[in-house]
Amino acid sequence: MKDIDLINEWKKEEKKSFEGWDFSYLGNRYDEGYPDWDYEGNAKNFIKNSESVLDMCTGGAEVYCKILSTFKPFNVKAIEKYEPNVSVAQKALDAFGGKVMFVTNNENLPFETGEFDLVLNRHGAFNVKELSRIIRKDGIFFTQQVEANNWSDLMSEFGDTPNWPDNTLSIVVEKLKKEGFKIERAEEWEGKTFFKDIKALVFVLKVIPWTINNFGVEKYKEVLLRLHKKIEKEGKLEFSSKRYLILARKK
Repeated sequence: MKDIDLINEWKKEEKKSFEGWDFSYLGNRYDEGYPDWDYEGNAKNFIKNSESVLDMCTGGAEVYCKILSTFKPFNVKAIEKYEPNVSVAQKALDAFGGKVMFVTNNENLPFETGEFDLVLNRHGAFNVKELSRIIRKDGIFFTQQVEANNWSDLMSEFGDTPNWPDNTLSIVVEKLKKEGFKIERAEEWEGKTFFKDIKALVFVLKVIPWTINNFGVEKYKEVLLRLHKKIEKEGKLEFSSKRYLILARKK
């Protein structure tokens, strides 16, 4: 296929719609790997002893609903910063009597002081001071985060660098300690992400826009063509995935 035809195919992929947080459309063309720990399983155990739970940056509530599937707390809430996802998440959480709120400012959340005994956060931003305010004494904050240098090798291909260099396990742990949390578990994981074609890469970079700032096929067509040739030679693109896990209890 000629370069111009490839670029036009990639531009079509760039325009595909996306809602919730479901990448199943990509099938085996994209695999980001999974940490050794079981985030969902651990969260299910915590939720059994909870009366009031919040899920931050819930996406389409796909993971949250799996966690809630065996137990429904009295107060079930979620927040989401991408507005098209709010109605998707609300529809999913209706079965659990949950409420989803559109929130873009993590520094001033619409909740009472000490409202939650469990706050979950999978791959979402949070403000430590505000987190400390909304969690009651002895309450739990459980999070799996994408580490600052996740896909740093991918970013370098596009001449970009991480947007949040302070999002590392050691830095976040210290912030939590200063706000009155006891760290009960802190772990790191490193694995690999694979892309088997450029269409999959374009789709992912489009729906995760903070990976490559101002990403666009036209803007980065030369980079994409170079990476396409690499796939033709090696069969896939491989980049480093990094995650960390924190279980913190409010003192």
